Amino acid sequence: MSTTTLQPHQKELFGQPIGLYFLFFSEMWERFSYYGMRAILTLYMVHETTDNFNPGLGWSSGEALALYGWYTMLVYVASIPGGYIADKFLGQKKSVLYGGLILIVGQSILAVSAPWAFYSGLALIISGVGLLKPNISTMVGGLYQKGDIRRDQGFTIFYIGINLGAFLSALVVGYVGEKIGWHYGFGLAGIGMTLGMIVYYLGMPYLSHVGNFIGKDGSDEDKAAINKPLTSIEKDRVKVLLISFLIVIVFWGAFEQAGGLLNIYTQEKTNRILDFSLPLIGNEVPASWFQSLNALFIIFLGTSVAGFWAKRKLKGKEASSLFKMAVGTIIMGTGFLFMTAAVAQFEVEGASAMYWLVLAYLFHTIGELSMSPVALSFITKLAPVKYASIMMGVYFAMTGLGNKVAGILGEAAQGLGEYAIFTGISVFTIVFGLLLVALLKPLKRLTHGAEDDEHL
Repeated sequence: MSTTTLQPHQKELFGQPIGLYFLFFSEMWERFSYYGMRAILTLYMVHETTDNFNPGLGWSSGEALALYGWYTMLVYVASIPGGYIADKFLGQKKSVLYGGLILIVGQSILAVSAPWAFYSGLALIISGVGLLKPNISTMVGGLYQKGDIRRDQGFTIFYIGINLGAFLSALVVGYVGEKIGWHYGFGLAGIGMTLGMIVYYLGMPYLSHVGNFIGKDGSDEDKAAINKPLTSIEKDRVKVLLISFLIVIVFWGAFEQAGGLLNIYTQEKTNRILDFSLPLIGNEVPASWFQSLNALFIIFLGTSVAGFWAKRKLKGKEASSLFKMAVGTIIMGTGFLFMTAAVAQFEVEGASAMYWLVLAYLFHTIGELSMSPVALSFITKLAPVKYASIMMGVYFAMTGLGNKVAGILGEAAQGLGEYAIFTGISVFTIVFGLLLVALLKPLKRLTHGAEDDEHL
């Protein structure tokens, strides 16, 4: 387990701890690796085996979405043992390092064209992400003192790094995978992970005070907390965290249609032909490139959304984490109405316009910025110090469960149709978000004012 104490003389850059930027670039390259592989994974699985230039696995859409759902779920469920290992044995810093090394091996194996390599590579990626993902996020929270309003903004900056990597990978790895070779794309993802670990190593001097194993290097206060039973306030805060994880399942169950159903819909039913030609791709936009829209919007809108919520908080208006998460769910759900319109157009014209996808990803992004980095920050505010990493692990496990739900919904679309799935997701998430707003006061009481004293 790691200490979350901020050193009094910690160096800053642009108003944030300098260690944040090393974690930013480390996670950027890790996400370049992960999302680059994800951008081509379902496309590789459904691509015909008879393509002599770039053969795929020749799976059906249902089979591909089923495995995608299991894979994305297990990637995040592995965060629970990853958090446990950090809390009990290694600390967050070493867990991130070992997880990154495992990821390099896993992504490199995927570059090999063989059935054993496909499944072995996926298994290693699951293990590596499980060690790295919850612990690097917890380290971000450890850079800030209690009550520092910059914490949410810091997580948003960190989140921009995630999506900068995702944006670049969807374009670069997506292009290489579709146009040059699937396994070259997987290999490129491994190179990205290697760069991430190099940055992480170089940043170690600026992270000396976070991510350490409490049993060995923690403060006397944090060491004492290991064996101390939870107080009634801490128990209430754990309860509200567990309740907030239900929001996580619903949100990601809807949102993660992006890598599965939306990805396949883009390839098969969207008119991607331009009136002009572009270098390298000609006049047809690769389906995988639409995966970059979410990341691109986050890069441009991330600080604006975070700034909006911070200003609202300082003005004394409702801006609690639970409120942001509820609003984010509503906005994201609204985005699926554009996909309903896209399907309606497809049924009439035989293809839907690209702008429906752009609008859907825009609303999904605004919703995500109000939910995901906020949830990460919320955990570091409320989680007891002895369970810091494992609570972050549970969060990512719930994200994984949401991914599995997304896969089930994607499979259901094969029978129910995209119109029913997109419309159903929209209605359910909007109603769910409104219900959360109605229950906001009793939920906030369980936090015992954890966010009441935030300041600059």
